[in-house]
Amino acid sequence: MIKKISKEGDLTVNRKAFHDYEILETFEAGIILVGTEIKSLRDGGGNLLDAYITINPKGEAYLKNASIAPYRFGGVFNHEEKRERKLLLHKRELAKLAKVAQERGLTLIPIALYLKNGLVKVKIATAKGKKSYDKRASLKEKEQKREIDRSMKDR
Repeated sequence: MIKKISKEGDLTVNRKAFHDYEILETFEAGIILVGTEIKSLRDGGGNLLDAYITINPKGEAYLKNASIAPYRFGGVFNHEEKRERKLLLHKRELAKLAKVAQERGLTLIPIALYLKNGLVKVKIATAKGKKSYDKRASLKEKEQKREIDRSMKDR
């Protein structure tokens, strides 16, 4: 079964990130993939649920714990499902992300994997974790906005 890709080219989206974190700033990064990984992503085999981004002392960014399912026609050339994947960013972006990663309470998370001009890109966010009462408040706001939109539509 082939999963349809949305118009924007989204391969996979981390929807839970918007519920669990307050998104402060976003970046776009390239990612180094092997052949069967891109085929699997195009087939709908990606998952960013528990993924996060680390920056090592050399100043390189890595996507960790992201799951890309093995390609079903890969055979012996298939890739490892949860390996570290290097992200491609400019030096100044890496320096800024490293500074953010050092701050207390802030984390780097991937929001989406998508296609841009035939290449896979990762949307990275600097985020601050929400408390349970923040989550309830944001759900309440969302519900109120929905009710307002419904009432405006009925007019």
